[in-house]
Amino acid sequence: MGWYQQFFVETGRAAAAWALLGFVVTFAVTLRIRAKALARAAVPAGVETGDKGGLGDVYIGGVHVHHQVWGILLVLLTALLEFRYAPQSPWAWVLAALFGTGAALTLDEFALWFHLDDVYWGEEGRKSIDAILLGGALGVVLMLQASPVGATTSRGEVAQWLYVTEVGIHLATAGICFVKGKIATGMIGVVVPIVATVGAIRLAKPDSVWARRRYGPAKLTRAQARFGEAYRRRHDRVRDLLGGALPAPEREEGARRD
Repeated sequence: MGWYQQFFVETGRAAAAWALLGFVVTFAVTLRIRAKALARAAVPAGVETGDKGGLGDVYIGGVHVHHQVWGILLVLLTALLEFRYAPQSPWAWVLAALFGTGAALTLDEFALWFHLDDVYWGEEGRKSIDAILLGGALGVVLMLQASPVGATTSRGEVAQWLYVTEVGIHLATAGICFVKGKIATGMIGVVVPIVATVGAIRLAKPDSVWARRRYGPAKLTRAQARFGEAYRRRHDRVRDLLGGALPAPEREEGARRD
């Protein structure tokens, strides 16, 4: 296991790697459950599907306990144990893996706590796929990056001011991404500066604060074309690949709302 020692333990990335592993494994399990449920919903009543069950919903006292509840509890518990005891390896890695599991369970139902409604199986529920993809992407870049804002080893006053200026510009471009409606680009851009820079330069989403306040009719039309039906179809193909395709009535209803 020399490679593990060299690339993860000695670089301080081991805990992040275990958290990412817990996140990805749990993500795969929840998406498998989602895909099976959507497949069952598409089968006409009375038709045998051959599904032998497996992991599914949990009910306590007749109340459906969403898996975000278990996720929130895991995140809280692992954080408290880490803050109180700050264990060394391998227990730190165990806590990291459990934290990743809890984060995946929580983000998988992001749409429910965003809308404060049980929209998991509707068009709005597909925001959960976006959230969990974003969480996974952030996990990867945080594991690969030693510091989100870089580091300086020089003690010179000029170097310190240059460093502060660089960080300020970096965070400003990430902030512009948020104002332009590019939440994923902004969050990843906090860790990877080039992503924030590109996102800040390119067109804003047409329903964003930036577009509404700064774009004239011509530029707003360009933004609507850039983030129009073709963009939506590409986005939906990724969602369908990971979480299964929505039944036709749900997809049509979502398209009408958009």
